[in-house]
Amino acid sequence: MEICNKSHWTDLSNSCVRDSLAAVAPALLVAGVLIASIPQLRRTLSKLGRPFADFLSYSEAEALLSEPHHSTHEEDQRASPWSPIFLCAVSLAISLVWLTLGCYRLVMDSGLWSGTRDILVSSTWLYAALRPLIWPFFSVPFDLFSLFTLHMLFSIIVGFGYVYDDYVYATPFPSTLETALFMGNAVAVAVLLAVVLNMRLTTSSEIKDYGVDGTPEDHTNLWGWMSFDWVTPLLRKAVANTTLTQSDVYSISPIMQARPLFIKFSRLRGGLLGRVWRANSRDMILDVGLTYVSIVLSYAGPFFLKHILDALDDTRGDQGPEARAIAYVYAIAAFSCTLLGAQIDLQHLYFGRRAAIRVRKELMVAIYDKALKRKTLSGAASNGHGQNNNLPAKSEASPSSANSGKVLNLMSADVSSVSNTVSTAHIIYGAPFQIVIATLFLYEILGWAAFAGFIVVLLTLPLNNMMAKRTSAIAKRTSAARDSRMGVLNELITAIKFIKFFAWEGKWVERVLSARTVELHWITKERVNSILFSLLGYISPVLVSAASFYVYIAQGNELSIGTAFTALALYSKVRQPFNTVNTFFSQLLRSKVALDRIATYLDEDEIDGQVSNLQRNPVDEEDPGLAIVDGSFRWNSIGSDTSNAGESVAAPIFNTSASSAHHDFELKDINIVFPEGRLTLVTGPTAGGKTALLMALLGEMTTLHGRVFTSKNSSKIDDRGLIRSISYAAQTPWLRHQSIRENVLFGFPYNDDRYRAVIECCALIPDLEMLEDGDATEIGTRGVTLSGGQKARVALARAVYAPTKYVLLDDPLSAVDSHTARFLVERLLRGPLLAGRTVILVTHHVDLVLPSAHYLLRMVNGRIETQGTVEDLRVRGILGTVAALEERELAAGSRERLVASEVGTVPGGKPIDVEKTALKKPRVLVEEERRAVGRIKWPTYKAYLEASSYWTWVILGILVFVSQFVGVGEKVWIKIWGEAYRMGGSLPAMQLSAMYWGSTKGQKALPASARSVAQVLLTPTGDQSTRWANMTFPPAEEHPYFYIGIYTAIALSAGLISVCAAIAQYAGGLRASRLMFEQLLNNVVRATMRWYDTTPQGRLLNRFSKDIETIDTSLGQTLRSISESLASLVVSLVIITVIFPLFVVPATILTYFYILIASLYQPAGRDIRRMESTSKSPIFSSLSEVLDGIVTIRAFSVEARFLDDFFKKVDAATQMFHMFWQVNRWLQLQLQVVNAIMVLTTTLFALSGYVSAGLAGICITSAISFTGDVYWVCRNWANLELEFNSVERIVEYLDLPKEPPTHISKSRPPAYWPSSTSTNGDSLLVVRDLVVKYAPELPPVLHGVSFSLRARERVGLIGRTGSGKSTLAMSLLRFVEPASGSIIIDGIDISSVGLHDLRSRVTFIPQDATLFSGTLRENLDPFNEHTDAECLDVLYRVHLLSDARATPNPRDSHPEITGGDDTRGDAEAKLEEATRTITLDAEVSAGGTNFSQGQRQLIAMARALLRHSALVILDEATSSIDMETDAKIQATIREEFKESMLLTVAHRLRTIVDYDRLLVLDKGKVVEFDTPLNLIHREGGIFRSLCAESGTLEELEKAARAKTDRDSLVGRS
Repeated sequence: MEICNKSHWTDLSNSCVRDSLAAVAPALLVAGVLIASIPQLRRTLSKLGRPFADFLSYSEAEALLSEPHHSTHEEDQRASPWSPIFLCAVSLAISLVWLTLGCYRLVMDSGLWSGTRDILVSSTWLYAALRPLIWPFFSVPFDLFSLFTLHMLFSIIVGFGYVYDDYVYATPFPSTLETALFMGNAVAVAVLLAVVLNMRLTTSSEIKDYGVDGTPEDHTNLWGWMSFDWVTPLLRKAVANTTLTQSDVYSISPIMQARPLFIKFSRLRGGLLGRVWRANSRDMILDVGLTYVSIVLSYAGPFFLKHILDALDDTRGDQGPEARAIAYVYAIAAFSCTLLGAQIDLQHLYFGRRAAIRVRKELMVAIYDKALKRKTLSGAASNGHGQNNNLPAKSEASPSSANSGKVLNLMSADVSSVSNTVSTAHIIYGAPFQIVIATLFLYEILGWAAFAGFIVVLLTLPLNNMMAKRTSAIAKRTSAARDSRMGVLNELITAIKFIKFFAWEGKWVERVLSARTVELHWITKERVNSILFSLLGYISPVLVSAASFYVYIAQGNELSIGTAFTALALYSKVRQPFNTVNTFFSQLLRSKVALDRIATYLDEDEIDGQVSNLQRNPVDEEDPGLAIVDGSFRWNSIGSDTSNAGESVAAPIFNTSASSAHHDFELKDINIVFPEGRLTLVTGPTAGGKTALLMALLGEMTTLHGRVFTSKNSSKIDDRGLIRSISYAAQTPWLRHQSIRENVLFGFPYNDDRYRAVIECCALIPDLEMLEDGDATEIGTRGVTLSGGQKARVALARAVYAPTKYVLLDDPLSAVDSHTARFLVERLLRGPLLAGRTVILVTHHVDLVLPSAHYLLRMVNGRIETQGTVEDLRVRGILGTVAALEERELAAGSRERLVASEVGTVPGGKPIDVEKTALKKPRVLVEEERRAVGRIKWPTYKAYLEASSYWTWVILGILVFVSQFVGVGEKVWIKIWGEAYRMGGSLPAMQLSAMYWGSTKGQKALPASARSVAQVLLTPTGDQSTRWANMTFPPAEEHPYFYIGIYTAIALSAGLISVCAAIAQYAGGLRASRLMFEQLLNNVVRATMRWYDTTPQGRLLNRFSKDIETIDTSLGQTLRSISESLASLVVSLVIITVIFPLFVVPATILTYFYILIASLYQPAGRDIRRMESTSKSPIFSSLSEVLDGIVTIRAFSVEARFLDDFFKKVDAATQMFHMFWQVNRWLQLQLQVVNAIMVLTTTLFALSGYVSAGLAGICITSAISFTGDVYWVCRNWANLELEFNSVERIVEYLDLPKEPPTHISKSRPPAYWPSSTSTNGDSLLVVRDLVVKYAPELPPVLHGVSFSLRARERVGLIGRTGSGKSTLAMSLLRFVEPASGSIIIDGIDISSVGLHDLRSRVTFIPQDATLFSGTLRENLDPFNEHTDAECLDVLYRVHLLSDARATPNPRDSHPEITGGDDTRGDAEAKLEEATRTITLDAEVSAGGTNFSQGQRQLIAMARALLRHSALVILDEATSSIDMETDAKIQATIREEFKESMLLTVAHRLRTIVDYDRLLVLDKGKVVEFDTPLNLIHREGGIFRSLCAESGTLEELEKAARAKTDRDSLVGRS
C-alpha cells in the first residue's frame, strides 16, 4: 500500500500528508495509552516513575493535618454527571461518522489508505467514547485532553492547508459534503475540548472550600489553570479595595503547609541534599523537562525568522506566491510557538517555584526543630572576640559558630539562598542545553564554521574554573562575616538597656561597624568577582560569533540577510546563557555553601530523647522519679559527648594563667534520689553548682558518666491529675511576649479555680490590681514591662500552674522581699498547690524554708557536700552546723533579704475579677507592624538615591543608553554587511534611511584603488556638508574581514559599556549599603527605651538581616536591569515606528493592554509583597524567643506546641510569598500573549512588501526585543517596588523617637563633675517637684517628688511595687524625661547635659547583669582606660578572685560537714581550688551564659568599682549571691564607695539598715525620708511595718542604733 506517493511525512504542503498525520498521530497516542495500561508494564513504569510520584498527596496532607474531610460538600466532590455522558455520546457519534466514511471509501475504491485513515480516526473516537465507561474519572482526563488537542491541532492544519492549496496551486476546496463533515468534526472537537477544559484538576474530595479555608489553586478547572484565571479575582479585589489584607489572600494548599511537609521530610534519611531532592524530585524533574521544551520552542523564533527573511530577500530570486504564502505560514507558526512557549514557561516556573517554597519551608522548620532539640552551648564561649577580620574558612565547618546570630542568619540568608537557587535552577541546567541547541542551529546555517567558536569556549574554561573556586571561597567568607555581624547586632539589641546605662553606645556602634566593614569587604570582593564573570560572559559570545563568522567567510561563503539576522538572533540567545550562567553558577556555589552550613548545624549534637518530647524515646518504666546515679557532668561544649568529653575544644572560663589550658566547670560524683512528693532544698555558695544540678536533671549538661533519671512522659497522668512531666522556673525569668495570663497558662487548659489559687499563692493579686489591664496586661519582649520581682513571680506561677508532678525552682525567693518570701513559703510551698508534688528548690533562704523541707542538699565546688533528710541531718548533728553557718552569715550582716522593687508588697488582697479582665479589651503594648499602603513614595526612592549618590545613576543612565544604541548599531551593521554582497561595489553608509525613503539612486561607488583604512571608511563625494551622508563602505566580497572587525568592535564595545554600567551600579549600591546601614544602626541605638519596650526584637533583626541583605545584593541590580530594559524598550519602539509609521496604530492598542495588565498586577503584587515582608518578623521573633528560652521550653516538654505555633507562622509567611509568585505568573502569561500579538503584527507589516529584507530583519528583531523588554520592565518595576519595600522599612526606622543629644557642646560639664569635694557637697543630688510620665497621654508615675542628698551619703530606696522606684532611678539617667520639675547633680541641671556626659559620670548597676562575648577584660573595660592590674584588683575586691593561699577550703572551715560520696582529701581539694582561677583573658560567651548569675553580678559590681563615680545607683544588684559572699560585697561597697554617694535599691533589710538615710516611696510620692533608726521608731510607718513583718525588728533596730552610735562617735571625734 503506497502512502501519499512516498512523500516525506514532514511535507505539510501535501494534503495527503496532512490528512495522514491527522489520523496517525491520535491513533499512536491511543495505542501508547493502551499499552501503558498493561499491568506488567504499568508496574515497570511505576518503578521508573518513582521520582515523579507525589512526595505529599492531598489525602496524606489532610491526614497529617488531622482535619476531617468536608462531607457536607459531598455533592461537590464529583464532576458533574452530564460531563462523562456528554463526552461518551458525542465521541461515539463522531466515531460512527468516521467509521461510515471509511467504509464508504473502502467500498467505493477511493483508495485503501484513505479508508484505513478514516477508520483509524474512528478508533480514536471510539476510545474517547469508551473511556468514561471503562475508567470513570472525576477530574481532568489528561489522555482525552491530549487526544482532543491533537484532533483540534490537525483540524486547524488541514483547514489552513485547504486555503494554502487554493492560494498557491489554485486547488479547489473539497466538496460541500466533505467541507461540512470537516467543519462538523472541528466544532465537535472544540466543544469536547471545552468540556474537558471546564473540569477540575483535582478530585474535590481532596480539597476544601477556598472561600473558607482553602484556595482556588486546589480546585480550579483546567482552563482556569492554563490561563491562571483563578488569580484574577484577587487582582480585581486589590484594584477595587485600597489595600489587600491577609484575609483577602487565598490560604495555602494543604500539600504546601508546613506541618505535613516537615513530618514527611523528617522521615527521610541521608544527607541534607539527598533529602531535599527526594522531597521535591517531582517538581524539579518537571521543571527540568518543561525548561528544555521551553528552550526548544524559544528557538522556533530564529528558525522562522530565517525563513521569513529568506522569503523577503529579493536577491534569492524565488519570491513567488509560494514563498510569500510560506512566509505567512511561518509567521503564524511563530505566533503559535510563542503562545505554547508561554504556557510551558508558566508551568515550569510554577513547579520550580513550588519546589523552592517547599524547600524553604522544609529547611526553615528543620532549623527551628533543631533549635528545639540541639544541645545548648551556654557553657561554651566563643572562639574569638567577634573582631576577627581574617575569618578562616575552616570555622564554617565547625559548629562553634552556631550561636544565636548564626542561627538567625541561617534562617534568613542561607535558607533564602538555597530556595532562590532551586527556583532559578532552570537557568543553570538550561544554559548548556540552550547553547547546544543554538550551536546545532548555527551549524545548519553556517556549517562547520559554527564550531569554530568552541575553541574560544575551551580557552575560557580555565578562567571559569578559577573564578568558580574564588566565588566559593568568597561566599564562605561573606557568610562568616554576615554571621559575625548578626551575632554582634543580636548582642547589641538584646543588651541595649545595659549598654545605655554605661554610655557604651559609641563603642558598640564601632564594634558593629567593624564587623560590617569586614562584611562589606567580602561583598566588594563578590562584586569584583561578579564583574569579572560578567566581562567573561560578554566577551565569550562575541568572540565565539566573530570566530564563526571569520571561518564562514574564509570558506568563501557570503553572509545573506536571512543568515546574518538569524545568526545574530542565535548569538543573542547564546549570549544570554553565557552572561547569566556565570552569575547563577556563582549563586549555585553560594547556595552550596549555605546548604553545607545548614547541614552542619542540623548535624550538631542533640539532647537525649528522655529530655525532649520531639525525640520520642521510650521512658524506662523502672525510673525512680528524679535521680542521678554516679553522675559527672559538664556544660555542653562544641562537639562534646560522653565519648570525648575529656577532649573538649570549648573555651571555658577557668585556668591557672593566661596561656594555660582552660578547664570546664564540672559536677562530679553526684548521687542523689529526690524524694517523691516532697520538698528538697538545694543550697550552697555562689558558683557552687546549684543551677548546674538542675540543668543536669533537665538534660542540659553533658553527662561524662553515670545516669540521669528524668521521668517525663506527658501521656501518663496520676490519680491527682498530675502529668508525669516537669515544670521549671529559671533563675533569670524567661517570659513570652504575651499577656500575663497567657504566660501563666503557658498553653495548658484554663481552670478558673486553679488559676485563681495560683495567682493568690504567688502573691500576684496586688500587682494585677495595680495594673490597668490586670492579667490581660501585655508583657513586652523578655518581660520588659514588669519589675524583676514581678517577672520572677509570673515565672513561678507558670511553674506552679502547670499540672506537672515535678517542679524545679531555681532561686525564686531571691527576687522577693522577706515577708513575700515568707508568704510564698506558707501559702505556696506548704499549700495544696504543691502538695504531693516533687519540688526541688534552690535558695539561699535556708532558715526560712528549712521547716518546710523534707530533704537538704548542699553544693560546693560542683560536688555534693551534704545531703540527707532534714530529720536525719538533725539527728546526726549536721543540721545544727548548717544553722551555725547561717548564724555566722547573719552576724556578718546578711540574714534577711529585701528586694527593693518588692518592698512593702502586701501578698494578700481581694481576689482579682478574672471575668471583668477578660471582658475588658486590654491596651496593646506592641502595635501590629505597620506596612505602607499604595505605591512606594518618592521620599523612599530619594533616600536610596541620595545614599548611593545621584551621580551614580546619571552615569549609569548614560552608559545604559549608549549601550542600547551600540546594540542597534550592531543590527544596522549586520544589515549593511548582508547588503554589501549585492551592491557590486561600494555601499553608501547612510543607505538605511535612503533605502526606506526610496532615495538610493545615484550613489557613487568607492574607487577601486582605495586601500587605506581612511579611504575605506571615509570617502567624501561632493560638498563637505553632505560628507557623512555620502560616505561609502567597501564591497563585502573584497573586504569581508573589514566587516567582521567592525562587528566584533561594536559587540565588544556594547559588552564593555555594560560592564562599566555594572561597575557604576555596584559602586553606588555599596555606598548605599554602607550609609543606610550606618544610619539605621545609629538611629536604632539612639532610640528611646520606651520604643524598645514596644518593638519586638524580631522586627529589628528582620531589618538588619533580610532588608539590609536586599539592599546589599539585589536592589541595585534590579535598578540597573529596569534601566536597561526601559532603554531597550524605547529604542526598539523608536526603530519600529521609524520604519513602519503606521505601526503607531496597533502599538497604541497594544500599549493599552500593557497598561491594563500592569494596572491589574501592581496593586496586588505590591500589597502581597509588603505583607510577605511583615510576615517574616514573627518567624525571627519566634526563633529568637526559642533560642532565649529553650531550657524552660524543654523543661515543660512543650516543644511540640512551639513547633505547631511555628508551623502557623511559616504558613502565614509562605501564603504571601507563594501568592506573590502566582500573581507574577499571571503577569508573565498575559504579557507573553500580548507580546506574541505584537511580534505577529510586526511580522505582518514586514511581509507587506514595503521594506527590504534588511530593514525587516531589524524591525522583527527589535519587536522581539521589545516584547521581552516590556515583560521585564513590568516585572522589574514590580520587583523594584517590592525591594524598595525593604528601603521603606529601613527609612521608617530612620525617624524614630530619639533620646536627647549625647553631647551638648555649649553645656559640657567640667571634667571633675560630679565631685564629692565640690562646693555642692551638701546637695550633690537635688530633685525638685519631679513629675514623670511615660507618655504625654498617660497619667504621671511620679507626683511632685522632692528631696536632696549629700555627697558620700548612702541612701536606701524603698517602696511598693509600682511606687515609682525604678522610674526615679531611670530619671536620674534621663531614661525617662520629666514632665515638670528638675534633677540637679552637683549644681548642674541634668536636662542641660548631654546623655553621654551624664551616664558616663554616673554609675548604674542594674538587677540583671549583662555580659558580652569577648574576654573578661573587654567586659570590664571596653575602652581600655585601665591597666590589667586595676582590672584584676577590682575582681579581687568583689571576691570573684581570691588568693588560693589565703582562702581556706570550705572543708577546712567546717570539717564536720561531709557529703555523700565525697572522699577527696584536703590536699586534692586545695589543689583544685588553686587551679580554678578566673583570668582577664577568660572567654565570655554571648550573654555571659558560661558564668553563673551570681558571678555575672559580681562582674557588674567590678565594672562599677573601675569607674570611680561620685554617684552610684545600685538596683537589685545582689539578688543571686549567697549570703556569705554578699556580706563581703557589702563590706566592699562600704569601703570602696565611701567617696561616692550611694543610692541603693536593696535586697536585704540588713543591707540598708545601716545606711545614712532611707527614702520610702508610695504611689509615686515620697512618704518617708529619714534615718533608719528614726523610721523604725515611727509608729505606723511603712519601714517599721516591714521590719516587723520580717521577724527581725529587734535585730534591725540594734543595727540601726549601732549605726547611729558610730556616726555620733565619728562626729565627736
